[in-house]
Amino acid sequence: QVQLVESGGGFVQAGGSLRLSCAASRSLFSFKTMGWYRQAPGNQRELVATITKGGSTNYVDSVKGRFTISRDNAKNTVYLQMNDLKPEDTAVYYCNAVDWYNDMIWGKGTLVTVSS
Repeated sequence: QVQLVESGGGFVQAGGSLRLSCAASRSLFSFKTMGWYRQAPGNQRELVATITKGGSTNYVDSVKGRFTISRDNAKNTVYLQMNDLKPEDTAVYYCNAVDWYNDMIWGKGTLVTVSS
């Protein structure tokens, strides 16, 4: 059973930065894509960013230019660098993986709180 473990969440003031990490229990090459989603209180879970096996990236418009997704295949880890954070970025951030059977695997989430 593959596991995804997120870390790096916390409390930060608006304009600050955080880097989230997602450690996978097996090679990232096991997955078609890796990604980050977030869910704010009362809202549906939304896609934030994805990165493919080949390194292609995709971002939701609200984070373009501020967030960067990357991967370290040697460490089986995916990162989300978040800069210029805004209060509306406050949410639980979830790591996601889609395998070659199109099954989705989720981490348990890490909370990011941005104060104004």
